[in-house]
Amino acid sequence: MITFHELYTSYAGDVYRFAFWLSGDSVEAEDITSETFIRAWVKHSSIRTATLKAYLFTIARNLYLENLRDSPDQISLEDLYPDPSPGPEQVIERQSEIMSIQKFIHSIAEIDRTAFIMRVQHDMPYEEIARSLEISLSAAKVKVHRVRRKLIAACIIQEEVIT
Repeated sequence: MITFHELYTSYAGDVYRFAFWLSGDSVEAEDITSETFIRAWVKHSSIRTATLKAYLFTIARNLYLENLRDSPDQISLEDLYPDPSPGPEQVIERQSEIMSIQKFIHSIAEIDRTAFIMRVQHDMPYEEIARSLEISLSAAKVKVHRVRRKLIAACIIQEEVIT
């Protein structure tokens, strides 16, 4: 006898892809997949097809058709309410910028990098930075300022290269 976990791990990916291609909507495909396994498990004694996968696909298709019948008045809200989160291009661009900044930060002297990270990332007061690094207060301020200036210059140069 197959357990529910074995059933789900073996076929969930296939059922989800099938449901996604039917519906064209990832959320609906997830719902169909979940409901498919619930119904298959509840009625597992009455499987009438040659393969378990075909049985699951049949349930998924019937659920999809049931959803179509139950809500024929659905309209797409994509055009009315666009997703405010960044698209894939913006995400990749942002990740590229972050990687460039990290590369730059790792290229500067360790003490300068430490002072900069303490100030910018952890919002530590200059006095604490100076005490922690055993340097003067003015040296801590100068180190952070120089790293900021170099970072801005590096970003400007990179932007000019891109455009």
